[in-house]
Amino acid sequence: MAGAAAENRMVTLRSREGDEFEVEAAVVEEWQAIKHMIKDDVGGAANVIPLPNISSAILPRVIEYSRRHGEARAAAPPAGGDAAATAATSKVVDDELKYFDADFVNVDKDTLYDLIMAASHLKITGLVNLTCKAVADIIKGKPVEEIRRFFNIPAPSPEEDEEARRQSPWAFE
Repeated sequence: MAGAAAENRMVTLRSREGDEFEVEAAVVEEWQAIKHMIKDDVGGAANVIPLPNISSAILPRVIEYSRRHGEARAAAPPAGGDAAATAATSKVVDDELKYFDADFVNVDKDTLYDLIMAASHLKITGLVNLTCKAVADIIKGKPVEEIRRFFNIPAPSPEEDEEARRQSPWAFE
C-alpha cells in the first residue's frame, strides 16, 4: 500500500457515460494505466481522470475488486512475525479472496467481457488474469461448435475449413 498521504487522498474517475466516482488513491494505485496520473496529482481536487473506455456499470465493480484486493494486501501479516500466526492469517485472507474472486466473476458473458476489457485498458494484471481464467474455465472441455457460439464466431465455410486442414493437419488429428 502507499503511504498515509496516498491513502487519504481522493481521486475522481469519470466513466464513459460521464458519471463520476470518487475513490481513495490507494485503491487505484495498482491501475498501471493511471498510476502516473495519480503520482503526478493529475485528477487532484480540481481534475477528473477520464476513463472513456469503461462504462458506469463496470467501473464500480473494478473499484470493488481493487478495494478488496488492496484491503487483503494491507491485512497480510508483516514478514518476520510468528510463523504459525502468519501462516494462519495468510490462509484466512487467501480463502476470503478466493471466495470473493469466484463470486466476482460469476457474472453473465457480457459483463465478464466488459470486465476483461476494463482490466486490460487499466492494466490491472490480477484482474486480467482472474477474468481470463474465468473464460478459460467456461470453455474448458467444450466442443468447438459450443466455443464458436460462446464467442459468436461463425463456422468456417467449406473452403476455409479445407484450407485450414491443409495448412495445419496436426490440429485435426
